[in-house]
Amino acid sequence: MYVSSWPGLNLRDLFPSRRAVSMPYPISAANYTSFCLARSGIYHLFRALRFRAGETVLVPDYHSGNEVAAIRAAGASIVFYPIGRNLEPNLDALRQLAREHEPRMIYAIHYLGWPQPIAEIQSLCRKHGSYLMEDCALSMLSEVDGKPLGTFGDYSIFCLYKTLPVPNGGVLAQNKDLLSELATLKLEPCPAVAAGGRSAELALETLRSRFNVIGKTVFSIKRAVGRRLRAANVKHVPVGDIGWNIGNVNIGMSPISNKVMNGLDYKEIRRKRRSNFLSLKQKLAGHVTLLREDLPEGVCPLFFPILVRDKQAVAEALRSADIGAVEFWSDSQAYAGIGPDARYLRAHVLELPIHQNVTSSQIDYIARQVTRLAPERAPC
Repeated sequence: MYVSSWPGLNLRDLFPSRRAVSMPYPISAANYTSFCLARSGIYHLFRALRFRAGETVLVPDYHSGNEVAAIRAAGASIVFYPIGRNLEPNLDALRQLAREHEPRMIYAIHYLGWPQPIAEIQSLCRKHGSYLMEDCALSMLSEVDGKPLGTFGDYSIFCLYKTLPVPNGGVLAQNKDLLSELATLKLEPCPAVAAGGRSAELALETLRSRFNVIGKTVFSIKRAVGRRLRAANVKHVPVGDIGWNIGNVNIGMSPISNKVMNGLDYKEIRRKRRSNFLSLKQKLAGHVTLLREDLPEGVCPLFFPILVRDKQAVAEALRSADIGAVEFWSDSQAYAGIGPDARYLRAHVLELPIHQNVTSSQIDYIARQVTRLAPERAPC
């Protein structure tokens, strides 16, 4: 059996028989700009806001690195605030940093679908006259009190391909203070080969999830073709990687992504992810340590996060069993200024797939393999 890390693409997604009944935020936002990559939207936002020397952004110390690189490339200065092991900020420390720096913006990351204490952060922004930026790259389709994440801040950014079966797509939404530079931004079309290649990978993920041996064989052929194209200098825009390339900031989202989004059942996507989370939680009870055991109403979980002592070893063992475990943000030594809890999270959080394409039999398979491995509990 094979369980992919991310949702795969079905043929019916490319040729939907109907439009989605209602489009979710941010696609339903009154003002948004779509990019090939979310980090490009962050870069253009900070460029448009014209940060001056000495103007500060408060950024959580648990981050991917892509958003930090984009902010710095746009000329803004960063001060990190601490995130605890529960994926929420130390509000006292955040308040103290806001008093010290009077930041022009507070940047909040909603982790894996779980919201930050957004009301408290909103209040802090109002007190100091700061913009609020919501990073919803990991939290599309999640809500608080029936209101979508991303609608609380002045601006918000989403990474569509982490939640949806699209080859690329980052969306920057503007809720207040519309910026003319973003309205007049001229973007290049996404290279057709790059979008088509990634779409083929997503389709092969679906094939492999159903017919593992055949899918693995075809996948190997596709990757060999991809290597040849890159060797021939065909334009390639990687998605899901960690890194900053200024040459990709002006590339728009592909038409394929738009086409797929128009036919998805977003209510069902949210329902299936929540159902898979609760099912896997029940099956792994007593066998693993969970990062978050709660699943509040409105949360659309991106993964099932567990804590393990040796993250790389457990991830490799699961991948050898054809389970696409994900190691988010592991390199704690690469980022200066991060606290002990953020280092702990980088070292010990492993994400298991529970996306909308994961079936009940695959949930059973994941539970058996994780139980068989009996991953050591993370240190306190």
